[in-house]
Amino acid sequence: TRIFDIVTAQSVIHKDVRDLIPELSSQDGLAYWRRVVRMAALCHDIGHLPFSHAAEKDLLPKGWRHERLSVEVIESAEMEEIWNSMTPPLRSMDIAKVAVGVKYLPDEKFSDWQTILSEIIVGDAFGADRMDYLLRDSHHAGVAYGKFDHFRLLDTLRILPSSSDSKEPSLGVERGGVQSAEALLLARYFMYSQVYLHPVRRMYDRHLIDFLKEWLPKGAFPTSVEQLMGYTDVEVLYAIFQAAEDTYAPGHDAAKRILERNHFKNVYSRNPADAKICAKPGLAVYDGLSAHIGPNKVVHDPHTDKGGIFNFPVLERDARIASSVAVSPVLANIPPIIIDNVFVAPEYIDIAKTWLERNRDSHLRKAAAKQSKEDEP
Repeated sequence: TRIFDIVTAQSVIHKDVRDLIPELSSQDGLAYWRRVVRMAALCHDIGHLPFSHAAEKDLLPKGWRHERLSVEVIESAEMEEIWNSMTPPLRSMDIAKVAVGVKYLPDEKFSDWQTILSEIIVGDAFGADRMDYLLRDSHHAGVAYGKFDHFRLLDTLRILPSSSDSKEPSLGVERGGVQSAEALLLARYFMYSQVYLHPVRRMYDRHLIDFLKEWLPKGAFPTSVEQLMGYTDVEVLYAIFQAAEDTYAPGHDAAKRILERNHFKNVYSRNPADAKICAKPGLAVYDGLSAHIGPNKVVHDPHTDKGGIFNFPVLERDARIASSVAVSPVLANIPPIIIDNVFVAPEYIDIAKTWLERNRDSHLRKAAAKQSKEDEP
């Protein structure tokens, strides 16, 4: 709500957006939407599965993500009672729109105002959700990568015309906040490359997914709100402890590896020199090691985290609107993070390393020729 209060303060509202957003001129309207933003912020991640994002991609039906589950919870009968009991009552769809944004409610019509409010929470450039997890995770992980001057960034956020040629309103910053926005996006880059995508952390995600696929009924989480509420970190951890002790329990091997910290070991990570030989070096190494020691002893873990251009309006000191991309080369060139790891069961690590030392270059050349042939029309 601090962001909401800053960007709706009458003293900073840009003259070109005042008439486009009538809600900015209504004190009663602002009071209503401030409460919507508070509830949306609280409910943004309410649809998360146990252990957050770890199993979301693999253990939900196609088309389902935690954002869709969050909407289901927000609109559930139990939550409707809460929204209706407030004074004034809050509309559940207003909360859902602000909580998850346009991307996850493609069939709903968003006003400019609702779009901006959703950007406050889930915006790619400087949403409160991103600020929160970077600061919180860097603190609890004991690293400095995720820190940035969020106080300065918050104080310079503004609702602005999206460009000098367009009056469409968008969330942007004053010129003095550009460096803080750069620091936020670089903090995200470093946290992903050094923490979130660390090979050991990624491998434990894989062991958790393997366990859940065997332990969960039908090998997936339910999408029913009532059933999903029965699964939390506590229930899953208890099941892992039980399965690790019982040789015949579903998911025993993965559970035992998690508890004994006997995870698969990283034997190969993408190297730029290898990528020049073969477009998919990790896949080539995985195929070679699978043939050599068996596919169930090898795991391939490719992932690309988006980088790209972060374009938002900047209010210059002379009151003109500029593009962040024009103002900041950093914001125009946040690099993607590409990982391409291969892991093997720890009892095979020496065999895998020996094979890799002897066969890597020749195998990559063979794989490149094969991939090139497969790509031919």
